[in-house]
Amino acid sequence: MRLLIWGAGAIGGTLGAFLARAGHDVTLVDQAAEHVAAIQARGLAVTGPIAEFAVRVPALIPAEVTGQYETIILATKAHHTAAATDELAPHLRSTGHVVSAQNGLNELTIARIVGRQRTVGAFVNFGADYMEPGVILYGGRGAVVVGELDGQITPRVTALRAALLDFDAGARVSTNIWGYLWGKEVYGSMLFATALTNDSIADALAAPAYRPLYIALGREILAVARARGITPESFDGFNPAAFEPGAEALAERSLEDLVAFNRRSAKTHSGIWRDLAVRKRRTEVDAQIGIVAELGAEAGVPTPLTSRLIELIHDIEEGRRPQSLGTLDLLRACMETRHG
Repeated sequence: MRLLIWGAGAIGGTLGAFLARAGHDVTLVDQAAEHVAAIQARGLAVTGPIAEFAVRVPALIPAEVTGQYETIILATKAHHTAAATDELAPHLRSTGHVVSAQNGLNELTIARIVGRQRTVGAFVNFGADYMEPGVILYGGRGAVVVGELDGQITPRVTALRAALLDFDAGARVSTNIWGYLWGKEVYGSMLFATALTNDSIADALAAPAYRPLYIALGREILAVARARGITPESFDGFNPAAFEPGAEALAERSLEDLVAFNRRSAKTHSGIWRDLAVRKRRTEVDAQIGIVAELGAEAGVPTPLTSRLIELIHDIEEGRRPQSLGTLDLLRACMETRHG
């Protein structure tokens, strides 16, 4: 398959390295000139418990891209989606499509720019981190799913899935890609909550004192999903049925499964935590879960916990609060105030 991968960080870099090694015609694009230069000089290296290899693959900064492609995988941070889609649009064939290998509901943004018929949904939940220029950590396997926004099974998603099998043998096509994307919104809200602290994902989700908070967050986001007619899907320990009212025992079991899933990964902390603690940059909180608050407001579904979580992440970004259990306690206090 001939692929242009726009964004060669944790997700795009991992996918690009495996697909290039398997013989696909891959070109990587990234804004970070030092990352591109390292790939050009030494190849792209993948490290971690699953695979150790380096592969030679063409890498460019956006201004260097020429030609047009049938398939472009967009793998930037969610808050860069609109700008990246504008940049890549001239390189998309009239018959081509953009695949969103990102966190969030970015297909909505992509479709507004290039058209719904030229947008393909994707859900990725594997663990990876950008370590340094030219080096990606692939820390743990996770679900890889693609699907048309209207649920049809088409030749292009079937071909995309066939290519992705060279990355993960469990890659699949779904008729309900929105169900996976909204399920990831629930899980993503929990990851943002764990990033308020310095604990690992597994340790944070395992803490009994905060289990009611994670459950309340999940219920809030699922209420918005239901209002939009979405049926969330299960993946990697996440069970949407567990976050229905009255399903506390099932929720505890789902959280235990998520703890077990994360303990198996060499990626101990979320990319959100890494943005805050290591890279000292803004997170994708507004684009990834801020949209849930916006869609909730449109549907008349209140999202006070989600809104407070967004505020606390911004406080850390701006240096007003530390990453600590004390900051997570402020989110828990919001829940307790609301529920009495």
